[in-house]
Parts: sequence; structure tokens; C-alpha cells
Amino acid sequence: MTNMEQDTIITTRNLSRTYTLGTMKVPALNHVTLDIRRGEFAAIMGKSGSGKSTLLHQLGLLDTPTEGKITIDGAEISGLSESEQTIFRLEKFGYVFQEYAILPELTALENVYLPAMALGLSQDECVTKGMDALEMVGLAERADHRPKEMSGGEQQRVAIARALINKPKILFADEPTANLDSVSSRQILELFRKLNQDMGQTILMVTHELEDVDLVDRVIWLADGEVV
Repeated sequence: MTNMEQDTIITTRNLSRTYTLGTMKVPALNHVTLDIRRGEFAAIMGKSGSGKSTLLHQLGLLDTPTEGKITIDGAEISGLSESEQTIFRLEKFGYVFQEYAILPELTALENVYLPAMALGLSQDECVTKGMDALEMVGLAERADHRPKEMSGGEQQRVAIARALINKPKILFADEPTANLDSVSSRQILELFRKLNQDMGQTILMVTHELEDVDLVDRVIWLADGEVV
């Protein structure tokens, strides 16, 4: 294995995704070939409808490509069964979405440790890992608070802590600051940068904000489902 292969955590070759709407075929991705390095903070950018979220969903095992190959951390994921994909996602991926997707009836801590519970960890282990993750995002003192008692920025940090609890190889973020004010947005992006620099966290983020370019290592520009 070459050094380049060792340093690459995501590889796609001729990745395509076409959706069928009635009798129409709508191409969303068209033969995308790219490599993401281990420890890289990369942004996927482009106009609305360019295929940004579609690409992220293929890489995050949230959708199935029509054609092409994806290799992640040395595994070709097209060969995984549904149950294997579920375990793969839990063990190797963290997700942060535009909507925080945290449960209103649970505390911050309980929301955070859900993925650890899904892996079968004990209650004590879940609580310990959950508190560690909240500490990482600066919210340890809010562990017992419910979402309605927190600001949008704090709720998104809870979502980030949840994404980090299983120590993912890759953090996927889809428009993570779209619902936040400018101050909270900057705080979230600076948190991503800190996670990337201090922990070597690989982050792949979809964004439409041009100012985000300053904080990432590389921008992958998409237009009409193709890398440009």
C-alpha cells in the first residue's frame, strides 16, 4: 500500500446517482471521482441543486449510488449488507445536520449517549462517554438541560457531541450552521476547526457560506453533479 493510499480515508470512483421521478431520470451526481485525506477538513460547495447533499449522503451510507465505487477506511462499502452498514455507520461515522435532530424529552446528556447505547455499551460507560463528549464541545454544565432550555447554537453543539461519542473516523456535516445566527455559526465552525486541529478529526461539510472557505483545508466545488 502506498503512502497516498494509507493517507486516504475516502475514495470514490465514477460515483453516480440518478433518481427516477415517474418516467423521468434525474441525474444528481455524474461520475464523481475524489479522494479525502485522513485528518482533512473539507467543504463541499456549489449552487443549490449541484449535488452537494446527495454526495454527502452517498459517502455517509444514507443513500445508495446508482453506479460507481466508494471505499472508506479501506472497506469497499458497496459490498456491505444492511446490518453491516448500520454497524459501520455507528462505529465509523458521526453526523451533524441542519436541523439538530435531538429529542425534546431527553436531556442533553441522554441525547448525546444514544449512539453509544446503540452499540451496546453499559449505562455507566454511556454516561462517562457522554460527559466526555459534552466536555469536548463546552457543554458539560448543561448536561441535565433539555433542548427547550438551550439556544440553537447549544442544541447544535449537543448534536456535535452526539456525533463524536463513538469517536468516529469521519464527521459528516450537512449545512450545520444554516439555522443559526452569525455568532453561533462562527462558534460552530471554530469548534469544527478545533476538533480537526487538536484531534485530527476528518470532517466533510456541505456549506453554501463563502466565508467558511477560510476555515477549511480544501473546497470541493460541485456543479450539475460534477466536480469542477
